Amino acid sequence: MFFGGRKGTEQGTEQDKVITMGRFQNRVSLSPMRQAEAYWTALRRGDDIPSRAQVDPRGLENILSQTFIVERIAPGIARFRLAGQKVNEMAGMEVRGMPLSAFFTPDARKELSAAMEHMFEAPAIIELSLQTEATRQKGARDAHILLLPLRSDLGDVSRALGVFVSEGNDTGSSQRFSIKNIEMRAVTTGALERPEFKAKDRKPADVAKPVINAPNPGFEETQTRFRREPSIMEEARALLNRHKTGDAAGTSTPKPVAKDTSKKARGSHLRLVVNRD
Repeated sequence: MFFGGRKGTEQGTEQDKVITMGRFQNRVSLSPMRQAEAYWTALRRGDDIPSRAQVDPRGLENILSQTFIVERIAPGIARFRLAGQKVNEMAGMEVRGMPLSAFFTPDARKELSAAMEHMFEAPAIIELSLQTEATRQKGARDAHILLLPLRSDLGDVSRALGVFVSEGNDTGSSQRFSIKNIEMRAVTTGALERPEFKAKDRKPADVAKPVINAPNPGFEETQTRFRREPSIMEEARALLNRHKTGDAAGTSTPKPVAKDTSKKARGSHLRLVVNRD
């Protein structure tokens, strides 16, 4: 504590004015969160959500160790794809591939899941005020997480840029956080309200204009219709009818023609020659 005066001075009457220094403790700077949000806002094209491919690490060089990127893998569940050094220190291990909920207590995971689902669906900016679990060595400490939605390469909002702000992890063990407060800010965007797709007519009103979506004659194939193939029973009946018709007309089976065995009649052929020398 810091006293406002001393005995024997003119300020001695103000000794009851005491300034508690505890309120200046456990306060972490939120500047990295504001810097990341400003960078995210600068990436926006109009009202649209920025994509993951637009995020350049050089734009977050000062806070790169505190940033991370998560991927939505299921409703209300997101896992780390990239994480800075300080984020790994808070977990006491490499967090890549782990769910974000691993940082939270079991009671806080339901609130986190609902907040992330709202962030991806709305979309919205999520700011979490956290508090570590108190231990015998140290009391509870404050921390903050900022989540900014991002688009994937497919165009859906399934990524998020995050910033983790805390006092650090002196123990080196894994930290678990409870949620003190959740702040959600909706992101106004008109790009998500896309009109229903309708195919254009192939027959334009004006003949002078080129046909839209018309097939290219050079690649168009002419398809012929297949004729009906006769069945086996039909072929058998036709063969039997031809045989009966031939017998009724008095025709006889023609004799086989004698084959010409001369060299000219036999034509050319191949001969295999084997040389064993």
